[in-house]
Amino acid sequence: MAAESPAMRRVQVAEHLRLLKLKEMFNSKFGSIPKFYVRAPGRVNIIGEHIDYCGYSVLPMAIEQDVLIAVEPVKTYTLQLANTNPLYPDFSTSANNIQIDKTKPLWHNYFLCGLKGIQEHFGLSNLTGMNCLVDGNIPPSSGLSSSSALVCCAGLVTLTVLGRNLSKLLAKYKNLQWDNVLRLDEVQAKLGISLEEMLLVTEDALHPEPYNPEEICRCLGISLEELRTQILSPNTQDVLIFKLYQRAKHVYSEAARVLQFKKICEEAPENMVQLLGELMNQSHMSCRDMYECSCPELDQLVDICRKLGAQGSRLTGAGWGGCAVSIVPADKLPGFLANVHKAYYQRSDGSLAPEKQNLFATKPGGGALVFLEA
Repeated sequence: MAAESPAMRRVQVAEHLRLLKLKEMFNSKFGSIPKFYVRAPGRVNIIGEHIDYCGYSVLPMAIEQDVLIAVEPVKTYTLQLANTNPLYPDFSTSANNIQIDKTKPLWHNYFLCGLKGIQEHFGLSNLTGMNCLVDGNIPPSSGLSSSSALVCCAGLVTLTVLGRNLSKLLAKYKNLQWDNVLRLDEVQAKLGISLEEMLLVTEDALHPEPYNPEEICRCLGISLEELRTQILSPNTQDVLIFKLYQRAKHVYSEAARVLQFKKICEEAPENMVQLLGELMNQSHMSCRDMYECSCPELDQLVDICRKLGAQGSRLTGAGWGGCAVSIVPADKLPGFLANVHKAYYQRSDGSLAPEKQNLFATKPGGGALVFLEA
């Protein structure tokens, strides 16, 4: 059996101390001891941006940062939520009358979404109440899925309280007629060609100049009313310019890069890190130029990361802000972090930019789990 490394031991000690602190805070808050704990990791999308809802795979990685919830089921029908971060106020409601105000993105609404999702999926009523204390160390609003981690945690909390296990996820796919095709992957599937060939089809079928609604209607043989009501979503019905060529080029090329990334990881050539970095760089350029989901600050951060030792760097998350992910050789990591911190966050007057300096290294983290109080 391999010896446990000092670094691994330090991580385990830190996790144990975090649990003990959470347990103490729970006891102080609710006057009792948690019965179990649930954790779900944040995640970073290494490559594959804005293509999942077009039907294509992406390549995410769980990170070590996570959301951790201490839970005690109670005999009442009251759900009580508290957070270790004082910025997020306590919340209490009936477990059987969950109301989510969609106009207010309050922190507890994400927990309620996870609970309500399980409730509706299994058709449950008369849910038991519970006391929950939430702790998280995923930087918020950074494209690292802190809200998704909280939703996943809440769903797993609810399943555990109910004594149920989610054994499998079923996905249904139904072939549609051409006029009902909703995703770009369906076009490829119907044509039966490769992603590389789809890029050639895009070149032939679409022009780089933006389309207006009238031209789209002429191409499809439909009216403006049909375009608005049958094709466009409520938040795009008033859009006057559509960059169809650029968006399709991004989706098909990015989907191809994900498959190339996966293949390189599986084959592990000697220059693997270099090849993976090149794909990440191409991804950022496509996000910036074709999908236009970057911003000057992200472009600057990516450029700094590359100049200071990253083999590859790209925006991650939805974009238009958020964060960048970089692949960096382990031996260059300490200098890389220090230099990026100085180069990106330092103002021209020599002072550091205030707050929000979330710069950290991570290895692949574990998945969601439940563990019981001993």
